[in-house]
Amino acid sequence: MEARSVDAIPRGPEWQYEPKWDGFRCLLSRQGNKVDLRSKSGEDLARYFPELADAALRLKATVVRLDGEIVVSDGKAFSFDDLLQRIHPAASRVKKLSQETPALYLAFDLLATADDKKLFAQPLRKRRPALEAFAKSQFKSNPTFRLSPATMSYATARKWLAQAGGGCDGVMAKRLDLPYQAGNRDGMQKIKNFRSADCVVGGFRYATSKLNGKKVVGSLLLGLYGDDGLLHHVGFTSAIKQQEKPALTAKLEPLVAKPGFTGNAPGGPSRWSTDRSAQWCPRTSERWP
Repeated sequence: MEARSVDAIPRGPEWQYEPKWDGFRCLLSRQGNKVDLRSKSGEDLARYFPELADAALRLKATVVRLDGEIVVSDGKAFSFDDLLQRIHPAASRVKKLSQETPALYLAFDLLATADDKKLFAQPLRKRRPALEAFAKSQFKSNPTFRLSPATMSYATARKWLAQAGGGCDGVMAKRLDLPYQAGNRDGMQKIKNFRSADCVVGGFRYATSKLNGKKVVGSLLLGLYGDDGLLHHVGFTSAIKQQEKPALTAKLEPLVAKPGFTGNAPGGPSRWSTDRSAQWCPRTSERWP
């Protein structure tokens, strides 16, 4: 279930509002002693968050499928910077961080249980009470799991949007009358306070997992030109659909050439540097697709 970006919060009795968390979207499934954590793009997240898989095995329910957000707390708020550090190729580092900065799972939808394996086919106005009942019976003794709040109040949604920050970067509006909308954006809208910028792709990183035995692009590295005329690295985007990665990889690989970024580059000295931060492919600006 994906969201369509809109400029204003929709209003009406058909909408339920929730905070939009600045974390990693994750479908969590448990079937007996097997747990699967899957990102929106289809990546396996269990290797990076073993403590979540362990916590899922401690739930009383042995069959469940949840939709929610992975976050990391830094006290009174959630830290996306700390969350990003959890994506690391070294198992020893993953284990260390799982103890130092353990993740939480904020559940906002219930798609299946042992009693109703097709709960996803029910409208949200039935799924939400089922989720609240599930959270009441399952989460109290398992604090790794939290119930994400929801409201029917338009005024409360506006307040959430105005106070966005600390791990909440907007509001989600969901249609109460629709079943779970897998693969489309018809049932959910997102409203954010944000600043936009037209960025230059200065390079890319390969995904940590191969697709059909081949390396594919996992994220694009973004840059902006400064007053000095140099291209400085400012961030990245990893919201790339799994099925689009092979074609994007084929388009970018012929463009790999130095320097990519002529100013500040990924992997420069900072408190956020990791081994993986230095592993990136520069993209030439001489030829454009």
